Amino acid sequence: MRKTLLGLAGTVALLFGLAGPALAFEPVNVVHTEKVQAGPYDLTIGFSTWPVKAMQSLDFTFAPEDGITGKKGTLTVLHEGVEADDDPLARHPRKREVWGLDIYALPEPGTWTLRFDVDGPAGAGTGELKNLQVMEQPGPPMGLSWAVSTIPLFGLIALIVIAWRRTKTTVD
Repeated sequence: MRKTLLGLAGTVALLFGLAGPALAFEPVNVVHTEKVQAGPYDLTIGFSTWPVKAMQSLDFTFAPEDGITGKKGTLTVLHEGVEADDDPLARHPRKREVWGLDIYALPEPGTWTLRFDVDGPAGAGTGELKNLQVMEQPGPPMGLSWAVSTIPLFGLIALIVIAWRRTKTTVD
């Protein structure tokens, strides 16, 4: 009876938000920033990892100096001058007061450009963060990683074949 009452009290506490969230997301930790002038708007671009490496997920934040209220914009990502992605700017899921990209990875090393088209009360403007150098992917090459990761699978197949051959019965 006592355990039931304690369980009921715990359930009620969780339902009414009296307990802290156990799986809360960590805030965005910006370790490097760059400034971009997009027409009348000063943007601060934040990176959660620096230097940027290919295939490495990180958070990008895009913060206008006077906030995002009443503004809309587009982010165009260019690799070596060729458009790679073009999306409207959206609030960062864990830092709601700024625009951003959550766990986003640039797929290739090289020179990247982030182009911002911002429209708001002061008018429209375009700005670019040029020459963003993205380094080689960290760790071993992807092909080698996949090859090494298949070794347990081949070991399991060999084990099954050996066990099957030892346990099969022969018909005379």
